[in-house]
Amino acid sequence: MDALINFLIEWGYVGMFLSALLAGSAVPFSSEVVLAALLHPSTGLNPVICILSASAGNLLGSLTCYWLGHLGKMEWLVKYFHMKEEKIVRMQVYLNGRSVFVAFFTFLPVIGTLIAAALGFLRSNIYVVSASMFVGKLIRYIVVALAVMKTYNAIG
Repeated sequence: MDALINFLIEWGYVGMFLSALLAGSAVPFSSEVVLAALLHPSTGLNPVICILSASAGNLLGSLTCYWLGHLGKMEWLVKYFHMKEEKIVRMQVYLNGRSVFVAFFTFLPVIGTLIAAALGFLRSNIYVVSASMFVGKLIRYIVVALAVMKTYNAIG
């Protein structure tokens, strides 16, 4: 794992994008480690570009989970989980009305993957979901970057 992290760090912005893509998908990976390394003053990289690379990569990773969920079929819930079709439709309408709020939280570890897959499975509006996901991920990376840069400044 250390070799992969070092490889991604050496690739700079592209490595940041790829590490965030992995972290946003179903692959367990911490893009924050790569972000912290790339934000070190010695790299000379622009923090804004690092944050945007991370946010874009993480969004695409989550959209792969959305897409996998979208491949699912409603009939599976009826057949395998014995759910009533009208309940599924009610849940879909309820979630679609709140998909902006729900999609925002895809930045959360583990549960974010499940949220993205559920939004895809329930056929939530991809444009609304993508925008909300991006905002949540952008805010998360900004907070992480500010904390990392504050730590670097305190150290010296």
